[in-house]
Parts: sequence; structure tokens; C-alpha cells
Amino acid sequence: MLVDTHCHLGAGQFDDDRVDVVERARASGVEHVVVVADSEPATQLAIALADQFDFSATAGVHPHEASSWNAEVAAKIEEALEDPAVVAVGETGLDYHYDHSPRDRQRAAFAAQLEFGEKCDLPVVVHARSADEDVAAMLRDTRSTYILHSFSSGPLVLDTALAAGAYVSFSGMVTFNSWKDVDAVRAVPLDRLLIETDAPYLAPTPHRGRRNEPAFVREVARKVAELRGQDPEEIAERTTQNAVRCFGTRITGNEPL
Repeated sequence: MLVDTHCHLGAGQFDDDRVDVVERARASGVEHVVVVADSEPATQLAIALADQFDFSATAGVHPHEASSWNAEVAAKIEEALEDPAVVAVGETGLDYHYDHSPRDRQRAAFAAQLEFGEKCDLPVVVHARSADEDVAAMLRDTRSTYILHSFSSGPLVLDTALAAGAYVSFSGMVTFNSWKDVDAVRAVPLDRLLIETDAPYLAPTPHRGRRNEPAFVREVARKVAELRGQDPEEIAERTTQNAVRCFGTRITGNEPL
């Protein structure tokens, strides 16, 4: 069994064949998907899809959408976190590469969602791009459990996460020829390692250039196993166990090992 711990299944790229995408995932051994939200409307859709397919959802606002963060949106996200399908806060964080939202608005939304994680006892899905110093500083101040999603940051963020016992998730980027940070993949303890697609983005080799989908998380597992010098089946088993420990028993219906 495999778990895709980060997939934007509600994205418009899946509107024409979403059921087929889910069927292909299950046929490839991907039994569970965490449907990730990036805005308040996307949160409601993620919950609906989690209910439809017996998956899990997140509730939160991405740094690209941080300009939308206000008291009303915050209240709706907090309310959504009470839904039994919701297993995490986010995707939230900081993105200074694109700066689609002003940086002060990003930091405010991130801080609020970190507080939600602590208050609701839910993990926080963290997006970090070109903002290592601020991300690390804010993570050092939180008591929330968190996941560094689709890790591509530098050692400052990684070391902060490892010191906190956080989870680190790798995506199809590890299969790219441009991926050079083998040490990061090897540094994450086996009991804190997660895998994801970030679909419909970042399709792994040999699917690069196509729309990504949850079935392709198997390629991520294979590459992570190769880089760590471990058996792919062991990586599949342990990352599934970690997903249950991180997100809860909705992932498999079983207690974490």
C-alpha cells in the first residue's frame, strides 16, 4: 500500500477524469490520498472529495492566496478543521519566489494557521520556497506538528525540522536530473519520511511533462528508496506507517505501528 500525502485532487486539471484518476491510483496500490486545499473554497471542495472517495482532506490557505486571509476566512477554516475528513491544516507557509501575496500577509496567514494546528492538535502542511530564514524562524516558535511538503529548501529549514521531530515529504522532484540534494533524502529519519505527488504538478520521471496524478507516487517511492539504499517495499511500508502516525487512522483504518 502507498499513500499520496499531498495531492490537489480538486484542481481543474482533474475535472474531466477525476474518477478515472482515482481508479488508476487504486489499481497501482495507492490506497489513500490526502486531498490538499490552498484556499477557503478549495477547502470545501477537498472535504467533498474526501467524502466522495473515502480519502482525507486539509483545510487552509496557501501563501499565494494569503492576501485573502481575513477574520471571515480564518473563521471558515477553523470551522472546517472540525470536519472528520480533515486531517491537517494547510497548505500554508511562505513563498518569496513568486510573491503572489505580500510577504507580511503571508507571514500573518502562516502564523495564524500554525496556531490552528496547535489549538486543534492537527499537523500543519508547510510550503517553503525562497524563504528559508523566515520559515525556519517561524517553525522554531511553533509547538505544532508539521510536514515540510515537497521538500526543496536548504539545510537551515531541514535542520530546524529534524530538530523538532517534524515530518519531511519528498515529491517527484527527487527523480529530476536537476535534483542534487541526495543528502537531504538520506538525512530524514525513516520514521519521519513521507512521499507525495503534489499532483497535478511535478510529475516524476518517466512521466515528466505530463499531468501528475496520485498513481505516480510509486515512482517517488522507488527513487527515494534508491537514493537511500533501501528496498522500495520497505519505503512503501514505512511511509504508509508514518502517514498514519502523522495524519491519523483515517488513512488506513488501523493504528500506526
